[in-house]
Amino acid sequence: MSIKENIDTVKRRIYKAALASKRDPHDISLVAVTKGVAYDKILDVVDAGVTIIGENRVQELLDKYDKVESNIRWHLIGSLQTNKVKYIIDKVELIHSL
Repeated sequence: MSIKENIDTVKRRIYKAALASKRDPHDISLVAVTKGVAYDKILDVVDAGVTIIGENRVQELLDKYDKVESNIRWHLIGSLQTNKVKYIIDKVELIHSL
């Protein structure tokens, strides 16, 4: 199965689950996590319509940030050391952390 087919399957499942729980499917965001994923695969995900990319390592996010389209919304997932905040604060939309 191709990346596009996988993403389409996930989107259909999200849609059905949202309707089953009486939620608006448009209120649910799909975040494609790219930990350890090569740049060319990320482009395939973007080409398949994903607009939110999640990364859990600051250095990987910085390496990928300038190579991926500017209309992508970036999320950092997981713990973030205080000394690394300055590197990503203007690049991420959301930090998922406890």
